[in-house]
Amino acid sequence: MGVVARRPVALVAAIVLFVEAVGIVMLHWILGAVVDNQSMSLAGLDPEAMALSTRVLGVVFGLYLACCGVMLLRAGLRDRAPGRFSRVLLVAAAVVHGVLGALCVGLVGWAAFAGLMVVLGLIVLSLVCYPREGDAPGPPSDRPVNGTGSGGTAPAAV
Repeated sequence: MGVVARRPVALVAAIVLFVEAVGIVMLHWILGAVVDNQSMSLAGLDPEAMALSTRVLGVVFGLYLACCGVMLLRAGLRDRAPGRFSRVLLVAAAVVHGVLGALCVGLVGWAAFAGLMVVLGLIVLSLVCYPREGDAPGPPSDRPVNGTGSGGTAPAAV
C-alpha cells in the first residue's frame, strides 16, 4: 500500500464517517421520539428525560464522528499524517467500532457487523498508511543516517 492509496483511503473513510454521523443522529432522534411517544420508563426514570438524553447523546456522538471525518478529510486533502490529537480520536473511534461490531454480531446480525468492520478497517488503514511525524518519506536509502547527509554511509574517520 503506499503513497498512491493513502489519499483515497482517507477521503473514503471521511465520507463514510460523515454518512455514519448523519445516520447516528437520525437513529437516536427516532429512538428519542419512540421513547417520548410511548411514555417509556426504565426503573422509574422520567420519560421526557430519557427521550432528551437519547437525542443529546445522538447529537454528541454524531458530532464526534463528524469531527473524526473532518480530521480524515484534512489528512486526505493535505496528504499528511494526522497529528497526535487527531490520531488519539481516530484510534478511539476505531475501538468504538470494534466493540460495537462485536456486540452487533449477536444483537443485530452479520450485515451490521460487516458494515462496522469496513468502517473500522478504513479508519485503521488511514492511520497506518501515513508515516509517523518524524519519519522521512521516500525509500530508506535516501534518508540521512546519523547526520551523514543524503548518502547512507558515514564518512571514514581519519
